[in-house]
Amino acid sequence: MSRETLIQVENLYRDYGNLHALADVNLTLKRGEVLGFLGPNGAGKSTTMQIISGNLAPTSGRVLINGFDILDEPRQAKAALGFLPEQPPLYTELTVIEYLEYCAKLNRIPRADISKAIARACERCGLGDVQKRLIANLSKGYQQRVGIAQAIIHTPEVVILDEPTVGLDPIQIREIRTLIRELGSDHSVILSTHILPEVQSTCDRVIIINRGKIALEDSLAGLDSRLRKNIITVSLGNPPELATLTALNNVDTVEQLSEGRYQLHCSDDFNPADFASSAVNNSWQLNELTPQTGSLEQMFIDITCSDNNSHQAEEVTA
Repeated sequence: MSRETLIQVENLYRDYGNLHALADVNLTLKRGEVLGFLGPNGAGKSTTMQIISGNLAPTSGRVLINGFDILDEPRQAKAALGFLPEQPPLYTELTVIEYLEYCAKLNRIPRADISKAIARACERCGLGDVQKRLIANLSKGYQQRVGIAQAIIHTPEVVILDEPTVGLDPIQIREIRTLIRELGSDHSVILSTHILPEVQSTCDRVIIINRGKIALEDSLAGLDSRLRKNIITVSLGNPPELATLTALNNVDTVEQLSEGRYQLHCSDDFNPADFASSAVNNSWQLNELTPQTGSLEQMFIDITCSDNNSHQAEEVTA
């Protein structure tokens, strides 16, 4: 494993009886990277996070954290991890400082360094004004901040956040997203979520999991490129038959928006210049040719729904 690869997941399976919760999941996390782990509810996100963090054993496959196998060398592997599960592991009868001191001891921070570690985590997570308050009396947003503070108190190389903004109001969500972006400067982060704007605003790379399998993996820049170039809007003063447009090279489908105006759904090899040449040669009177920016939401729906439909078709055939 490369020194720059902090997490390597290989051929991960997790079965519950005859149910395959995960099937051949492979992923990596590089140093300094924020990875968005997307999927609909029940897709296998939390199961994957629990296995990576050592809270659940896989049926087969392995997880390496900073070069250490999570099953064979759990102490060394977990020392490089900070984990915020979907339900933060808070003791609400403690104050923030009392709780973080407890977490520091759990992570074997030397006694002489505990105060400094607590101060650093509180500063990073914006907890300076509530350090002496009971956790039970804090808002949901501040409780999430405390949960993140316990995950980073030992300055781990990797931080795993499972649905960190669930149940927060819009202002709290914005604050937590800002905090996640800041964490990416000092830690590598896996952000498990089904909230698409969260990924677009915080992540460098995206993995979409559906029905326990990786359905898509790409950088955010790569996704933006896909979304920009695959949909073209054209306006023609003398349009041909719809079938003629559909038959053009690298045009998959054509949707008529209005008289003479169409939306072309194209393959990656579509060249707008070739379409313009065809329009001129056939006197279609090209008035507009505009690449459209698709949405991550639509791509997410297309991937997960097509996979679900395929799975249902297999069941019917069986």
